[in-house]
Amino acid sequence: MERDNQTWVSEFILLGLTSDWDTQVSLFVLFLAMYLVTVLGNFLIVLLIRLDSRLHTPMYFFLTNLSLVDVSYATSIVPQLLVHFLAEHKGIPFLSCAAQLFFSLGLGGIEFVLLAVMAYDRYVAVCDPLRYSVIMHGGLCTRLAITSWLSGSINSLMQTTITFQLPMCTNKYIDHISCELLAVVRLACVDTSSNEVAIMVSSIILLMTPFLLVLLSYVHIISTILKIQSTEGRRKAFHTCASHLTVVALCYGTTIFTYIQPHSSPSVLQEKLISLFYAVLTPMLNPMIYSLRNKEVKGAWQKLLGQFSGLTSKLATG
Repeated sequence: MERDNQTWVSEFILLGLTSDWDTQVSLFVLFLAMYLVTVLGNFLIVLLIRLDSRLHTPMYFFLTNLSLVDVSYATSIVPQLLVHFLAEHKGIPFLSCAAQLFFSLGLGGIEFVLLAVMAYDRYVAVCDPLRYSVIMHGGLCTRLAITSWLSGSINSLMQTTITFQLPMCTNKYIDHISCELLAVVRLACVDTSSNEVAIMVSSIILLMTPFLLVLLSYVHIISTILKIQSTEGRRKAFHTCASHLTVVALCYGTTIFTYIQPHSSPSVLQEKLISLFYAVLTPMLNPMIYSLRNKEVKGAWQKLLGQFSGLTSKLATG
């Protein structure tokens, strides 16, 4: 199914990580286990926040959104990756490739904006604690969450549309693990300068701007913490931000260097490893970070496990 045999291909071939069968089987087992942990971990975080009224606060409202974004992002890439590990033919239909790019790019953008929103939440909690409940009211939290989802989705729709309007000629081999933006743009048989400019502009808006807002928030947060007289007070104030700061470091990382300057981007192998990091490792680690480094979440886990243990004991003795 080719149109004019020059501008249209019916499917793309994803070259993936390796062509060695034994390695592919090993990677299949590894990434399947990590994906299941990701889905389970994020589902449990959302369930825990839903069940424990003590976690019905703005911070955990945004964490619920983050968990939904993480599991959705992983799902947009990992299942296809797993199928290709075991398949002899590693093709992906044109429309499926476009859909994968739309969802993965959109969810990535949503996450970056959401992390900036969460940084603002921590800024208010530390720098203006007496007015926290007044400032971070339900209506504002909902609007901020909606803004995060809309901004990422609109940017992704624009990027996906202009990318898949490029003539691909007979190029159909994508040297990547998924239909990633830069990898697809490289297939075009025309000048892609305008696309690269669009990528850079959207990266500044959806990546660098949120990142700078996060930095600005933490400059004020650290300044406020240093003014606290007691060591215990400083420790508690920093502890409220530690989990979010760790996730920020994980999520922003090398993404900035990948998309801000497409011409000087990392090698193809580095791009694949970066994609794996954000599709597999980060969504799996985020629930662990918020569980292990957060006393409120650990307390909620202990309460939930205690209730479950009591229920099972009653059923066993009944």
